[in-house]
Amino acid sequence: MTAYESEGATGRPGASGPPGAPGADAVYDAVVLAGGAARRLGGADKPGVRVGGRALLDRVLAACAGATRTVVVAEPRVTARPVEWAREDPPGGGPLAALDAGLRHTAAPYVVVLSADLPFLDEGTVRRLLDTLRDDGTHRTPPASGNDRPDHAGDHPGSGLGPDSARTGSATVPETGEPVRTGPVGAPGTTGGHRGHPDGVLLTDPDGRDQPLVAVYRADALRRELTVLAAAHGGLGGLPLRRLVAALDLTRLSDPVASFDCDTWDDIATARARIREHGHVLDEWISAVKDELGIDLDVDTGVLLDLARDAAHGVARPAAPLTTFLVGYAAARAGGGPEAVAEAARKATALALRWADEDTPDAKPDAADGVTPATDTGPDAG
Repeated sequence: MTAYESEGATGRPGASGPPGAPGADAVYDAVVLAGGAARRLGGADKPGVRVGGRALLDRVLAACAGATRTVVVAEPRVTARPVEWAREDPPGGGPLAALDAGLRHTAAPYVVVLSADLPFLDEGTVRRLLDTLRDDGTHRTPPASGNDRPDHAGDHPGSGLGPDSARTGSATVPETGEPVRTGPVGAPGTTGGHRGHPDGVLLTDPDGRDQPLVAVYRADALRRELTVLAAAHGGLGGLPLRRLVAALDLTRLSDPVASFDCDTWDDIATARARIREHGHVLDEWISAVKDELGIDLDVDTGVLLDLARDAAHGVARPAAPLTTFLVGYAAARAGGGPEAVAEAARKATALALRWADEDTPDAKPDAADGVTPATDTGPDAG
């Protein structure tokens, strides 16, 4: 595994996806809160717990790989991707203190804020959050009401607090996942936001509860409200996240998968079981291998699987893994990238099919073989 420590700001500047993809042109930084006590895991090192062979923290870092700068608020550790490290003072001062510490290292107009225990978060969800934040087409609902649910709300990374520090009440979110916008609690109409845009977009869980640590915010809105809260309370230590959420003009998106977090060992077991289901295991395995080898490359796995099938059936079963290895090597020599992989796979697939055709009883030579069948040219031919 490629290991990174606190070596400064790194990451791919700007884009978080291919041109034209949602959120692809949104420059953002990421702040990951990973310093919680994990009481419901018996004090275990939750960011380091592995799901699908990868640490939970590394899975979250992969989801925000498009960030210009990624800041992890925790004690430094080895990670699969380069990050900066920050720490609230004193450590364990709560999620708002941790967020403020991480935010001080950022400069982008948008900030993705994540906890370190989200096994199913991916880049597509991050792009969707960014795209929604930049979209004017959301509609307003009455302000949120309701309280935290204590039986499943604590032990979020960076919190260092009890159950009511992590989750907040929210307006009901349609099951369709359509964005729902709510204003600051107690303030009718749009009082926050930036020129008609919301201050942020967060996910909600299947029961409609806010997940403020699976969200994207406008950096200026976060700084504004954190400053207000610090002035009102003499600092941010010990303050729950709901104080911040209540002050912001937010849009909510329902996503029961990406919002799933691991607070207990039962949650860990559920996550580990899900990634081994038939519909997920191959993508999960490929993602794990890419992280382990330090590869950041998206390829058409269907093309490679078809190649492996053709090599196994047309040549011999051991030819499948050997051929795909050679395709990868050839693609690397050609400069790498999805196009190089696709071209090498195309050539190898054509070769495997030609190889298989020669083994059929009625196989005949053709022009491609460089053989010209003999023809009579006259009485003396032959």
